[in-house]
Amino acid sequence: MEGGAYGAGKAGGAFDPYTLVRQPHTILRVVSWVFSIVVFGSIVNEGYLNSPSESEEFCVYNRNPNACGYGVTVGVLAFLTCLLYLALDVYFPQISSVKDRKKAVLSDIGVSAFWAFLWFVGFCYLANQWQVSKPKDNPLNEGTDAARAAIAFSFFSIFTWAGQAVLAFQRYQIGADSALFSQDYMDPSQDSSMPYAPYVEPSTGPDPAGMGGTYQQPANAFDTEPQGYQSQGY
Repeated sequence: MEGGAYGAGKAGGAFDPYTLVRQPHTILRVVSWVFSIVVFGSIVNEGYLNSPSESEEFCVYNRNPNACGYGVTVGVLAFLTCLLYLALDVYFPQISSVKDRKKAVLSDIGVSAFWAFLWFVGFCYLANQWQVSKPKDNPLNEGTDAARAAIAFSFFSIFTWAGQAVLAFQRYQIGADSALFSQDYMDPSQDSSMPYAPYVEPSTGPDPAGMGGTYQQPANAFDTEPQGYQSQGY
């Protein structure tokens, strides 16, 4: 069940866009991508205001440039991260190495959890700065809808990224429960040199060596070439 554990399709298989877009983690990535656009787009377009008495623009969040800077930075980086992992979802079925697949899933868990934390910080930060903003700084209430939209979609992004982390962890658990997840796993049908220990059964008659009879595993059980096993004399 490697395909189900690690993404759409089988390792080395052809890319199937229909299967990809039906994956829950891919859907959450697209949603997170849209949310990030709303956050940084709202702040860039309407988050900076002009004052008649000042020549420079100021941030709508309590005149705190760090608040606007944080929202834009997190939004842009989240946008790029979504694109990166969407590309990984497309390329994932082509990864034949189980070790590389494991690394990809583990990175998905860590990155998604990290971004959920950053969005939580961003939501708290923007909400706090918006709450303490002075009405006199924006008497015409310019950019208020954009400011609220950035706060709201920062809040929504916490859950979309946390959901990605949970889904990635579930994929990891499915793979961890399978022998195919282990990098030491080797298909017996592809290993012609795997030795088989002889089976010793109790002897019913006199045995000079006192070791009993020896049962040999048939050499052609998994191999196409005959391989014999000689019992050792003691």
